[in-house]
Amino acid sequence: MNTTYDIQTAIGSTKNPIYVTSLDSVPGIGPEERARLAEVTDLFAFRANDYYLSLIDWADPADPIRRLIVPTVEELEPWGHLDPSSEHRFTRAPGLQHKYRETALLLVSDICGGLCRYCFRKRLFTEDAREVNKEISAGLAYIRDHPEITNVLLTGGDPLFLETDRLLDIVRQIREIEHVEIIRIGTKMPAYDPFRIINDPALLDMIRDYSMDEKRIYIMAQFNHPRELTDAACRAVALLQEAGAVVMNQTPLIRGINDDPEVLAALFDKLSFIGANPYYVFQCRPAVGNRTFAVPVEESYRIFEQARTICSGLAKRARFVISHATGKIEVLGKTDRYTYFKYNQAADPEDLGRFMVYKSNPDAYWFDDYTELVDEGRVREPQDLL
Repeated sequence: MNTTYDIQTAIGSTKNPIYVTSLDSVPGIGPEERARLAEVTDLFAFRANDYYLSLIDWADPADPIRRLIVPTVEELEPWGHLDPSSEHRFTRAPGLQHKYRETALLLVSDICGGLCRYCFRKRLFTEDAREVNKEISAGLAYIRDHPEITNVLLTGGDPLFLETDRLLDIVRQIREIEHVEIIRIGTKMPAYDPFRIINDPALLDMIRDYSMDEKRIYIMAQFNHPRELTDAACRAVALLQEAGAVVMNQTPLIRGINDDPEVLAALFDKLSFIGANPYYVFQCRPAVGNRTFAVPVEESYRIFEQARTICSGLAKRARFVISHATGKIEVLGKTDRYTYFKYNQAADPEDLGRFMVYKSNPDAYWFDDYTELVDEGRVREPQDLL
């Protein structure tokens, strides 16, 4: 495999990246390191391609792109849960989750263009995974029966790793449900394999056909580091936008990848330059194997806010949230003594808008680590204000 992937030549050709699932196929990793990592890859699979591996500076052992895709022995440290946000509690039909009133998730793929080492759904890539259901009829029936659902998020795995005909069939069936206004496609393919988009006119035709003036398709991209925004990646984003998709970006805050304010600010800036709106920055979920990637909540918030101070207004639109079992909890601020939270989304509608003040805990990695509630308030209904 050639690790000097010629991105500029590939943009003008039909050359697609070569996928690899064994570290034996990665020249940047020597036999001794492969032997040390064998126990890791037996537990947590490895997947990448020659394009993405070419972004790594192999002379730098702390290279952030390497850390994002190449296993490390620290992943074996006992920590976390297979389902840290209790997604199983919200499964309403095979392959369908319904946690927030307006939004349903369809898990349509159990394959990704690469396997992020900090993945919070590692459970999907095990031999006994059963959450992804290729037969989506039960999920579609559930959506049809729930007119409050206006947003459907296609996720997995990565929906853009599906054959275009299969993805087209899914999107077409969802578009036939009148009350679904927005289709979101959660994907890291613009970063992992932008040629999936560049070299597939049929995919772009599907976007043109089904991203309508009043019913848009949103591409929820995941660029984690500014070096992922190569010429090819920016071209892929532009093609999606030209086809009518709205491109948003979300990323977890990950130790050794984007836990530097200047790096995070550079990511925000470059996203804003290409019109891919920064949306959410997530606290790293406490999934099995993720201890080495996790940053304490209050340190994450400080990094996030410092990054925002050196961005333009358009680049600082992201919100820093914890995707907790009970909802999306935004970290609003902190003082020396207190940390302030608010539910942006909630599994229990009674929690929507709920504001919480907790005694600070510098060692907290997750919302559950905050135990001393100081004050709280809820958004009142209009009739309560009369």
